[in-house]
Amino acid sequence: MKKFFWLLSRPFYWLWKFLSSGLSILANLLFLGLLIAVVTAALYTPQTTVPQGSALILAPEGDIVEERSPMDPATRLISQITGTPLHAECFLQDILDAINAATDDPRIKLLVLNTNRLGKASLEQIRTIGRALEQFKSTGKQIIAIGDNFNQAQYYLASWADTIYLNPMGAVNLRGFAVYRLYFKEMLDKLAVDFHVFRVGTFKSAVEPFLRNDMSAEDREANSLWLNALWQAYSADITKNRRLEPQVFQENVNQTVSQLASVGGDRAQLALATGLVDGIKTRQELEAMFLNQVGPSIDRTSFNHIDFQSYLQTLTPSYTETSAKQALIGIITASGNLLPGEGSVGQIGADDLIKKIRKARLDKRIKAIVLRINTGGGSAFASELIREELVRAQKEGKIVVVSMGAMTASGGYWLSANADSIVADPTTLTGSIGIFGAIPTLEKTLANMGIHGDGLGTTDVAHFGTLTSAMSKEEAAALQMDVEQGYRQFIQIVAKGRKMQPAMVERLAEGRVWDGATALRLGLVDKLGDLETAIAEAARLAHVPAENGLFLDLTPDNLLERFKRVEQPVEAMLGRLLLRGAPALQSVQQQISPQLELFVPARDPRNIYAHSMLPPSPLTF
Repeated sequence: MKKFFWLLSRPFYWLWKFLSSGLSILANLLFLGLLIAVVTAALYTPQTTVPQGSALILAPEGDIVEERSPMDPATRLISQITGTPLHAECFLQDILDAINAATDDPRIKLLVLNTNRLGKASLEQIRTIGRALEQFKSTGKQIIAIGDNFNQAQYYLASWADTIYLNPMGAVNLRGFAVYRLYFKEMLDKLAVDFHVFRVGTFKSAVEPFLRNDMSAEDREANSLWLNALWQAYSADITKNRRLEPQVFQENVNQTVSQLASVGGDRAQLALATGLVDGIKTRQELEAMFLNQVGPSIDRTSFNHIDFQSYLQTLTPSYTETSAKQALIGIITASGNLLPGEGSVGQIGADDLIKKIRKARLDKRIKAIVLRINTGGGSAFASELIREELVRAQKEGKIVVVSMGAMTASGGYWLSANADSIVADPTTLTGSIGIFGAIPTLEKTLANMGIHGDGLGTTDVAHFGTLTSAMSKEEAAALQMDVEQGYRQFIQIVAKGRKMQPAMVERLAEGRVWDGATALRLGLVDKLGDLETAIAEAARLAHVPAENGLFLDLTPDNLLERFKRVEQPVEAMLGRLLLRGAPALQSVQQQISPQLELFVPARDPRNIYAHSMLPPSPLTF
């Protein structure tokens, strides 16, 4: 009987097996088909045609960067759910590639430079773009800049155009450069926090905000020198590009309020009267003007043009690998504070950068390494680790050239000092040869709350590093000796790398910041120029064609690594969401963050830092 029921159930069993297996297979096939469709959509690039006699619209959106930030699904999902826009960025080399290609492209008749969505950019980056724009104009083609408003960075870029048009409701906001910081000593006193600082160098002012309520005379002197040097470079470029009298331009900026009153408070008319712009036009008037110059588009919905991103799809990016190149110049980019271990977006993790350098060192095709770096410094330990890896590459026959961005100071200079050649822009901020240590103790703060620390140790130094008890004279003396020894090491590294006497280096050190032009005169850098200049220098030293440059990108090995690297962008987006609708809070946050961020992630194992607390670009002030 039992066997009878078993035989009776078998057809139903096999029917169910078939149906469940079939459904599983069908579901898998549907999922696979969906996955293929998504990947195809992501990778598919429609063929782009450049119209004859068209205008190239160059409209950089977001901050100009030289190291692309990763983007992950979580960031995009948060953006969609919250309605918070993604933080846009524009890769500098993409801009240069587009301008350089358009220069020799007979299909491009005109370049329209729209700066409305340009975010942060350094003087050095804009000067590099300006040189490419000059080449474009040298062919007889015209550049027209348009803007609803121009801040200092936007106007600086626009000044390279043949003609600048401003919206009637707009303004050109030129105020000059400034450095303003928040000082926390009184707050720390009220909180009863003892902030112990150990430093070498009269001008090493990174920790001043924790020791004072105002700027010291030494810091004011040092800041004045480099600020004025950068303002002179900025003003000289604008007056040259716009054919203005330098003295008149300076007076116009200084007398903005009285000049504004003379035109009835109309900022657009003020810009026109002072020669900053060539005309005032609405968007509709600009559209009509471009229609007259290049004719209508094929669909007749606009004037004949191609946008920047579409034009890029027709180009082969610069410094990309081809199988024909057997001798290469490896280009490594790094930006942010220096810290031990791994970094995230906006930080230079020593381990990450060392992996890239090691990859170049072990590649027999790579004959030279160009390190394009933009940093105010950070952990002295991280700086030394990176320097050692660069020196090892040199010992194994690689040429090492450092290309300094807007800022390569303190720890950035530490790791650069031994390079075969250092290239900086005249507006680069560099030097800041000095170090400091900073440790807060909270014993008084806790006592005010009724909390007291006590304990014992097996040695006389077991209590060192305890933040809840007062720092002893012995511990303070040890930390000061650490800093002084680190400073001597910094001096020796620079002296050997730059082939100077230590006494000479000491006269240039003490934490003082220098602009690139002055640094060249003092022997701290070898050449003035941009990344292209540095690549040419590496090509000369390594006897490799300059066109054989190759951007080196070390992609994270697995999905977990990818998500670790994008943790900071997600947090930043959530922060922007919380601060939305509170411009005053955003302004304070933007000012405080650079002053505090060093002490949070960049924990040097000995609490010794080679860092210069300066803004990445005075254009943002």
